[in-house]
Amino acid sequence: MCYGGHQFGSWAGQLGDGRAINLFETKVHDQRWALQLKGAGLTPYSRTADGLAVLRSSVREYLCSEAMYFLGVPTTRALSLMLTGDEVLRDMMYDGNAAYEKGAVVCRVAPSFIRFGNFQILAARGETENLKKLTDYTLRYFYTDLGTPSKETYIAFFKEIVKRTMEMIVHWQRIGFVHGVMNTDNMSILGLTIDYGPYGWLENYDPGWTPNTTDAQGKRYRFGNQPGIAAWNLFQLANALYPLIGEAAPLEEIINGIQEDYEKSYLDMMKEKLGLIHRFETEKLLVASLEDILYASETDMTMFFRLLSGFDPKDKAGFLHKWNDSSYAVAFEKHIPAINEWLDNYSALLQAHPDPERKKKMDTVNPKYVLRNYMAQIAIDAADKGDYSFIEEFYLMLQKPYDEQPEYERWFAKRPDWAVNKVGCSMLSCSS
Repeated sequence: MCYGGHQFGSWAGQLGDGRAINLFETKVHDQRWALQLKGAGLTPYSRTADGLAVLRSSVREYLCSEAMYFLGVPTTRALSLMLTGDEVLRDMMYDGNAAYEKGAVVCRVAPSFIRFGNFQILAARGETENLKKLTDYTLRYFYTDLGTPSKETYIAFFKEIVKRTMEMIVHWQRIGFVHGVMNTDNMSILGLTIDYGPYGWLENYDPGWTPNTTDAQGKRYRFGNQPGIAAWNLFQLANALYPLIGEAAPLEEIINGIQEDYEKSYLDMMKEKLGLIHRFETEKLLVASLEDILYASETDMTMFFRLLSGFDPKDKAGFLHKWNDSSYAVAFEKHIPAINEWLDNYSALLQAHPDPERKKKMDTVNPKYVLRNYMAQIAIDAADKGDYSFIEEFYLMLQKPYDEQPEYERWFAKRPDWAVNKVGCSMLSCSS
């Protein structure tokens, strides 16, 4: 597919699927599916590249897209992962140290791989007739409930894309996922997580963290900025759809409502993570103060929220010990006064509104297992030697991320020290 896009905030012009080849579309039980090979070779949009993929990046896409699905996050899926037998030359960190790696192909699956950039390129070229054809096609097959094409339908179409996109972002923030490269050509028109490159999960809670080496200075795509970038990307899509609507006001009204709607959805999500069932005046303050404490104390996000479901207000000391164990901070004790204050406020709310189902509910939104980068790298290193057991183990474990699964307990742990600065475990390039 040919598309354009804004990359790191700048218009990049024509891009396109440089290493993805659509095979066919099919329909199963009234659901449309497109099958696409990623890494199968040259396409008309490969530019100076070879259209191939390596085992390293293919393992990451295969495992992550499936992990996201079972976490309940809108996503493309992975049908298969296979070696090609090729040796592919890659400069993994863009530092002049190119090396040959094993070639691989992922067959990925989604109802459609249409992106914001497919609309942007047509608008940029002034191809309004083709823009209308693409929009009407998308409406006909993927937004059938919006009705026949018209100005009002196009407005409703944009509004629905905004809704789906921001719902996806709330899910990302819920599980601590950082996409790493939220260019407009990596945004699905269906609100799906697409293009798994330099992604990562928060380990120590840090709104400023990005896994992408290309983004290391500006940190445009850092965890805490993902909602704002999604809104910025949606604004670019609105510009692309404007020629079909011919009026800015309805699009501006939708855009202007994004932040307020997101903040409400985010707060509701955080209350679910905390197991709070009633509205209260200081709920925003409680969430904000927790985020500050998690950041300051370098607390592992996944571990903290999973352990919190077992918090007993009568045993604050016991939970403090668990919090300490899930922190990467060298001087954890200096954060204990702030932690105690937060736990007291949290305990008061739990005791004022007891919920016997609290742990069960919290454990359905706070995963125990996520695909940490060091885990993906373990699977990659083993697979490179012909050992695919870790791929299989993680694939099975991540199908039930909210279950206890005691047989996988060793993966419910903080990032090991050896992974702090190891390539593939901390920062990754776009070729990852």
